[in-house]
Amino acid sequence: MKKLFFALALVCSLQLAYAQKPDADMQKGIDKALAASKDAKKGAKPATWMNLGKAYMAAYANPSANVSTGIDKTTFALMNKEKAASVSTVTLQGAPYEKHELSRVNVYFNAAGVLSIVEVTKPSVPGDLLGEAAAAYAKAFELGAKDKEVDAKLQEVVNNYYNDAFYAYQLGDMAKASDLFKGAADWSVVPPCSVINDDAAYNCAFTALAAHNYDRAIEYYNKCLERDYTSEGNIYASLSECALAKADTLAAKNYLATGLTKYPENASILTNLINLYLTTKEDPKKIVELLDEAKKAMPDNASLYYVEGNILAGVKDYDGAKSAYDKALEIDAKYDMAYYGLANISLKKGEDIVNEMNALDVRDYKGYDALNAKLTEVYIEAIGSFEQCYNVSSNPDVKAACADILKRLNFQLRGVDPKYKEAYEKWEAIVSQ
Repeated sequence: MKKLFFALALVCSLQLAYAQKPDADMQKGIDKALAASKDAKKGAKPATWMNLGKAYMAAYANPSANVSTGIDKTTFALMNKEKAASVSTVTLQGAPYEKHELSRVNVYFNAAGVLSIVEVTKPSVPGDLLGEAAAAYAKAFELGAKDKEVDAKLQEVVNNYYNDAFYAYQLGDMAKASDLFKGAADWSVVPPCSVINDDAAYNCAFTALAAHNYDRAIEYYNKCLERDYTSEGNIYASLSECALAKADTLAAKNYLATGLTKYPENASILTNLINLYLTTKEDPKKIVELLDEAKKAMPDNASLYYVEGNILAGVKDYDGAKSAYDKALEIDAKYDMAYYGLANISLKKGEDIVNEMNALDVRDYKGYDALNAKLTEVYIEAIGSFEQCYNVSSNPDVKAACADILKRLNFQLRGVDPKYKEAYEKWEAIVSQ
């Protein structure tokens, strides 16, 4: 199945650069602040812990002090006097980048020449500096530091975790990305941080799944569900993949069953559920029983019948599928996807007929002509349903898909009647707009 990755965006894309300092100064700053925090008198003051957090953040930011994303190469050269040890072209997530290797960082310019990724290769001080800073700020809050002051500092930590996670994702290091997204998610729920980063929790789970860390993926997908953050139901499909990876077929089925009743039109859930039933050699029609329960609670939900039609069409029960789509249209006469489903039945019948035609003996002209006549009938049937779908739909993507198929179907039938040639020209003009 094609996985859906929630859109990632840099929270703070442009930062002001400042002069880089020697690593020894960074370590001295941390050591001094740490010593103060361990002093009985100073350690009881919120300001001591705020200073410790700031020392960690200074050390974190130091290697990239002269680097700022969102700038072009000329501006970068003015801000950073160091000459790159090497320059190369790399492909990341399918896109080309120009990679510049510097002594402390690697920087990546996108195709437009904008600095988009910063990879720290030599930190000033080892360790999870963002986590250490956040812990210090949380301690300051515990000792009475003002909400507003600590909130701003924790959000700074969360944003840096998130940005670094995004960089790691772009660089293809899913395990590291998951660790960093986890940091962003975890610290965003620590008081007094006022902005909970649900995207970070989702992305932590997604990258954990990609890195085969299934336990973490399950944990953080469930954290999302607890906050009613479902990615339009895709989380249930992802949870089923995690369960199957752990050989827990029952859990996978339960995740998908729950998801289907809540998001009956989610293609990922439906595809995973049908494939699971086929893999376990169970009858996919049993899924309809799940829908029956949902229908009792939501008898006027046309989408439940649409999903039933898709299931039945998938196992070639075309009559049952048609009845389900028709029922959906009884509930909502302008339900575009029900018309699309009816049209798709005709196309599936057409595929079956074409397969029969291909299997004929090349000398069986009568058999070929008979099947070709049936193929013409189902194509005409499909045209009617696709036209109805196009006319009632307000979704531009659905209309575009219908127009493209109508163009091809009418082209196929242009020799049957002049009206199909005219219709082909009409739909070709629409598609070309």
